[in-house]
Amino acid sequence: MIGQMMFVPLLALAYLACLFAIAAFGDRAARHGRRLGGPWIYTLSLGVYCTTASYYGGVGIAMEEGLAFLPIFLGPMVAMFLSPLILYKILRIARAYNITSIADFLAARYGKRSKLGIVVSCIALIGVAPAIAVQLKSVAASINLLSRGSVHGEGASLANDTALYVALGLAAFTILFGTRQVDATERHQGMVLAVAFESVVKLVVLLALGGYVVFGLYAGPADLAGRVEAAGLDRLLTFDGTGMSGTDWLLMILAAGLGFMFLPRQFQVAVIENQDPGHLTRASWALPAYFLLFLMFIMPMALAGILHQVPVPDLAILQLPLDHGAYALVVAVFLGGLSAAAAMVVVETIALATMVSNDLVLPLLLRTGWLSVAASADPSRLLLLIRRVAIVLIVLAGYLFFRLVGAQLTFVEFGMFSLVAAAQFGPPILIGMYWRDANWIGALTGLCLSFAVWCYTLLLPAFVMAEFGGEEVLTHGPFGIELLSPHSLLGFEGLSPTGHAIFWTLLLNLLGLVLGSLLGHSTGLDRTQAEMFVDVWSRADATRMWRGEVRIRELRDMLQRFVGPERTAELFAADARRLGVRLPLDGRADARLVQTAERQLARAVGSASARALIGSMVKSESIGTRSVMEILDETSQLIRYSRELERKSSELERATQELREANRRLREVDRLKDDFMATVSHELRTPLTSIRAFSEIVRDNPDLTDEERENFLGVVTRETERLTRLINDILDLSKIESGRMQWRTAAVPLGGVVREAVDSVMPLLDERKISLTLDLGRADLAVQAERDRLEQVLINLISNACKFVAVGKGRIQVVTKEVIDQVELRVEDDGPGVPPAEREAIFGKFIQLGDRLTAKPEGTGLGLSISRQIVEAFGGTLRVEASRLGGAAFVATLKIAKSPVDAADAAE
Repeated sequence: MIGQMMFVPLLALAYLACLFAIAAFGDRAARHGRRLGGPWIYTLSLGVYCTTASYYGGVGIAMEEGLAFLPIFLGPMVAMFLSPLILYKILRIARAYNITSIADFLAARYGKRSKLGIVVSCIALIGVAPAIAVQLKSVAASINLLSRGSVHGEGASLANDTALYVALGLAAFTILFGTRQVDATERHQGMVLAVAFESVVKLVVLLALGGYVVFGLYAGPADLAGRVEAAGLDRLLTFDGTGMSGTDWLLMILAAGLGFMFLPRQFQVAVIENQDPGHLTRASWALPAYFLLFLMFIMPMALAGILHQVPVPDLAILQLPLDHGAYALVVAVFLGGLSAAAAMVVVETIALATMVSNDLVLPLLLRTGWLSVAASADPSRLLLLIRRVAIVLIVLAGYLFFRLVGAQLTFVEFGMFSLVAAAQFGPPILIGMYWRDANWIGALTGLCLSFAVWCYTLLLPAFVMAEFGGEEVLTHGPFGIELLSPHSLLGFEGLSPTGHAIFWTLLLNLLGLVLGSLLGHSTGLDRTQAEMFVDVWSRADATRMWRGEVRIRELRDMLQRFVGPERTAELFAADARRLGVRLPLDGRADARLVQTAERQLARAVGSASARALIGSMVKSESIGTRSVMEILDETSQLIRYSRELERKSSELERATQELREANRRLREVDRLKDDFMATVSHELRTPLTSIRAFSEIVRDNPDLTDEERENFLGVVTRETERLTRLINDILDLSKIESGRMQWRTAAVPLGGVVREAVDSVMPLLDERKISLTLDLGRADLAVQAERDRLEQVLINLISNACKFVAVGKGRIQVVTKEVIDQVELRVEDDGPGVPPAEREAIFGKFIQLGDRLTAKPEGTGLGLSISRQIVEAFGGTLRVEASRLGGAAFVATLKIAKSPVDAADAAE
């Protein structure tokens, strides 16, 4: 019986050794310059969000409250969809200023205030204790269930306390895993690789177990659904079955989304361990897909747990295969839970230990003189020792919380405690990235208020329910004041206890942040840091606030102690290249070198402590109010000057582009002019050549017959008419394009003009035996135009159509159609049409369709160009499109005249 097997602890150790081997492989690869953290590894590492509270507790809460587990995952999904907007900027800030933790981020944003870093670190330590506690509880309970057959089998003595052994084991594992270097911004590639591996393990286990439950214990989804319906469990599949209001859902999603981004472990893997901000592009959709797979079988397993009457809902996924003898699956489920717990504890405690070291212990050592900058001892060992001790204490704090209140809380309740606590970091971080006027007073006020309410509305009830006494506080409030009841503050009811806590904590956080920022005073450094974070893309220059003095040798010695000789040598070599000279060790460090050194120190000790270290070496660093105002005034002038230069540069660039375009158009016009002159010369020369030739024949040959003479004179007459038309067209075109054409527009009867134009071309129609039909609409329709010019357009269009339709069977149709305040005049034919590629080109000068050498149509090639310009002069348009008859349709749009004309005038 697997319940009596004693190799479960050995199995756990073997699996942890496997994780350690993966991490060691990743670290070796990193030392050899190989990067293993691609976008998929990054995405899977973010799956550390799914701890045992989700792995075990998801099914547990689903058995009791149905779909109530969904908001815990919907919040992170929304956060990931928004990550290109929010998380990308956080990444940019963290990289630019060597941020090491959430506490460091907030301390750096709000004037490098160590006080703020201390408060944030304390909130994180207390707020994350429940999350660590649930990992210890879940692993201990699963080990007890498998080894002793009982969840509560550890006994009363410490010697038999499984949870204590788990805590110490995970603490030791974390120390080996992630505290091998001082640089807190140096990426733990091995750790990330192991975390990604455990994310795959727990997902595969859940999918395998879900398939076993649905298709092994039951005959498929239909069979399970039928049994659920017969047992009356349908309510768990509806939102009403959760016992949560719509407001509860929204608040839980909000808290889960903020907690997902700002839990210390999530900030560690998402920001500190990120190798390439571009990985967010894939993670923004791949991680929500991971969550969907993770949730796929939660409800089926929960319903199966209810049907099989599993005694402990939080361990249902372990109990179900155990009760049915699927021991291999039991082992897999146990290892998946251990994997989730180990990954969470490792990443969470590494992040918290960094905060403890950089924002709590190190500032204290600097103030008390325990850590002297001038000392020659290497502080890196001390920093590592602090972090390792911090890891042990953090894990033991989680163990203590578990022992005090763990028996009364479900796995998900543990997790929600930490999510709501981490959500409080959201307002000061998010608002601080976009609102320059947010200051440290507002951030500190908001965090203190929200944390106090978190303790009052969540932590206090947990201790009360753990039989510490004071039950009347929950029902009647302290001192009998019901308005102060933790679950109905100020009489605000209708929400679940968790939803109630989320509402008040975030509300007071925002109010404190906004009001404190508006009423509080900001220093010059506060404003500079705010500018650097809000406008991180332009990387504001903080060196302008520097007024201190420090020797290069002192700066080098301190850096060597904290970051090592190699990195210090690289930093000073880079600065020497910047200045173009060798740095004199006894010389004074300039502002940029000091800033670079401070940022390098921040990688090891955080922004606030780095500033304290630099400040302890500097002589005369204090800046008076007058100096600050001078700096700000100078900076303001520079900003205005920079913006003016940017504006002038943009204007100059636009003007340059416009000049280039104008030159291009001039070159094009010059080319067109040359082409036009060449074409006109050719067109004029052709008829003149014919006239001269045939005239000379008639003059030099008096013996021509009358018939021959008549034919030759006919050619001369036709060429003369052609020459006249060409000259008239050129003159008309010249007048139109130069603006010298006099337009006398009036209300013109469209029907009358069309008929006059048809009468003019009737000889041509009869000669070519072409059929022409009219469809002119109402008789009194008038357009705003000049009668003669409009008739010229119509004659041109109809004549043009005659050239391209078949002789003897061609068809032409003239149609008018009213469209609001315009009329479309269409001249359509059944000829070959105009190819789409040439429909605009044919309105150019001397452009004619057909073979230009052998089948050039009659005419000058100016008619369509003139016609379009005449129509446009009337406020209309002229275009060509496919005809309903199969050929071309020339469509002229003209404005309808306000006053109609008499039918008699229209019929003229």
